[in-house]
Amino acid sequence: MKINQISKYLLMAGLAFSLTACDKDYLETQPTNAVSEQDVFTSLPNAWAALNGIHRQLYSQQGDMDQAGQMGLMIHFDALGDDVVMTSTGNGWYNGTYRWTMHRSDAASTVRFTYLFYYKLIANANMIIANIDKITGDEKEKNDIKAQALTYRAWSHFMLVQLYGQRYQAGAANTQLGVPVMTINTTEGQARATVAEVYAQVTKDLDEAVSLFGTVTATHPKSHFNISSAKGIYARVALTMGDWTKAATLAKDARAKYTLMSQAQYLQGFNSISNPEWIWGSNPLSTQPTYFHSFFAFMSANFNSTNIRTNPKAINSKLYETIASTDVRKQLWDPTGKNTAFPIPPSGNRAAYMNRKFLSESSSSSLGDVAFMRSAEMYLIEAEALAHAGKDADAAKVLYDLVVSRDPAYKQSTATGMALLNEILTQRRVELWGEGFRFFDLKRLNQSLDRTGTNHQQALALVMTIPAGDPQWQYLFPRAELNVNPKVVQNP
Repeated sequence: MKINQISKYLLMAGLAFSLTACDKDYLETQPTNAVSEQDVFTSLPNAWAALNGIHRQLYSQQGDMDQAGQMGLMIHFDALGDDVVMTSTGNGWYNGTYRWTMHRSDAASTVRFTYLFYYKLIANANMIIANIDKITGDEKEKNDIKAQALTYRAWSHFMLVQLYGQRYQAGAANTQLGVPVMTINTTEGQARATVAEVYAQVTKDLDEAVSLFGTVTATHPKSHFNISSAKGIYARVALTMGDWTKAATLAKDARAKYTLMSQAQYLQGFNSISNPEWIWGSNPLSTQPTYFHSFFAFMSANFNSTNIRTNPKAINSKLYETIASTDVRKQLWDPTGKNTAFPIPPSGNRAAYMNRKFLSESSSSSLGDVAFMRSAEMYLIEAEALAHAGKDADAAKVLYDLVVSRDPAYKQSTATGMALLNEILTQRRVELWGEGFRFFDLKRLNQSLDRTGTNHQQALALVMTIPAGDPQWQYLFPRAELNVNPKVVQNP
């Protein structure tokens, strides 16, 4: 990564924080223009405002319609998979991703946005980490701010290395190229670190963050990191690294304070951060709407956007058939495309297997909170890690505790070995449908993309299979970065 011509945008992001709000209590501020680093780090309230600017980037409009921070990228990560089905070309958004062409074009604006988005978060986090200890103020409060910044830096590097690097292989040296590691903002071009080096920095930052969070007693909205969400991020990292004991332990810790939602809540649209199951998410202000950039402008059943009207998102038909009839999750999709109880916008199309998992505030408002981490995911991480570790009985019990809350008729699995692991992974696909995980799961598990024999249409998807380990599982680096930083080696 080099912060010069391509990264004038990034340099401004790193050296100037947008004091914009993302919460509805003491953290709420009015948007202002960016201010200098020197001005920001004069007080703890200003440091909080700097941190708020990072939070807001996760849902704010930053470019094209598909570039609204993390909530826009989540759709890309599922469009690359096999579980979210495009039912038509709609108005064009996400088609390139669905067809596996966008992330393989170094000139694609979304490739550039993805790269800059995470490095922008890193640059802002670096500023906080480098300066927070210089501020006079309460040590616990400073630890809180620093821990959140460290978590952002770790999470952003983790996201980048999964996208632009080859998969991490447990037990191997992992000397394959990853991404530049940025712990200090500099105008000097940085070479790609190895995958091992990137993960070493990620775990180092998370270790420090969890330690600092251990001294914090304050509570914050779920849009802010805390010890639970930091451990949840760490559980994801450990699972990807094949550290089964750590993944299971951290996931169990992360979910400890977050109960599973009721069946009634499961059908309420996945749009409220007040849901007891949500650990981390974005809570956009009604005064700062993202309109047609919103997650719900593309993934909801009911918002009146061209994309929703013409391209309702559906579930993989094979995956749908694995869901028991007694499972509340079966009610999230309509296999017939004719169920009038399923909400659609005015003049909207219906399609077989269309979803109503996600509902916007109304057909005229795309407002809705977006979940980035739920306790259900932590159950699934714990169960998967235990199964990988050969602790089948423990894994089956954790899986049961989750699934029985969705399906009262579910009986604890008696499967073992690969059969149990496959059951856990299928439950993960159903539970986390549309929440941005599928590309990463396929890649970390070294599985092929296979859309054949389902409701994916060859004429729409173009790409139906991609072998595991194919170079196409890596994003290309943006051409603009390569033009100014010769130290970055392009992916094949």
